Amino acid sequence: MTIMFDRRQMLLAGAAGATLALPGCQMGPTYSLAEVIRRLLTLASQNAFALLLQPGGFYDHSLARIALPDRFGGGRGTTILSAILQSQSFRDRLQRQLNRAAEKGAERAAPLIADTIRMVSIEAADQIVRGGPRAATQFLRGKMGIALFDAMLPGISEGLRLFDDQVINRAVQSVTGFDMAALGQDITRKADDAIWAAIGLEEEGIRANPQKTNDPMLIAVFGLLR
Repeated sequence: MTIMFDRRQMLLAGAAGATLALPGCQMGPTYSLAEVIRRLLTLASQNAFALLLQPGGFYDHSLARIALPDRFGGGRGTTILSAILQSQSFRDRLQRQLNRAAEKGAERAAPLIADTIRMVSIEAADQIVRGGPRAATQFLRGKMGIALFDAMLPGISEGLRLFDDQVINRAVQSVTGFDMAALGQDITRKADDAIWAAIGLEEEGIRANPQKTNDPMLIAVFGLLR
């Protein structure tokens, strides 16, 4: 028997075992709330990477833009900068190159996130559905732990070498006790944060306006909760 979808069923359903059928379906399949979360995360991550993997994807978006490391004067501390790092034109070129390197890490992150969404066990799916605007993103990030960082670091390190037109190397050489390995880790941490922020923002947008997705399941569930 098809289980019809209604407000009481969705709100009171158990986690991954709960099922729903889309309104108007007479013989159609039922879906678990875990599948709703997978669709939400899949669409949110696809939208985020569509932006981030464009040329200039990190630098051109204020949410994702990678700031210069504190050792390069990117923080608010009292770092005494070398003469070369005091040049605004040099700093601008440097930041663009570091953001290009972040794109190489994102290329490795995208398939890993897609695979994890397909395979991860989703507990308390009803709580995620009814959670905050970025609840699903927070759940997935918690499940992945440092896996994204580990996957991106080699790509970002490669990107730092690939895109270095003597700007990155000169910047590193101008700071005592800072090397390319430390720079790679700094950029990877920031890229990791930027990717999750971008996915979270897309999730928030889907929850706020599910009709834009043209996905009947997301419209049925999140349209009801608005």
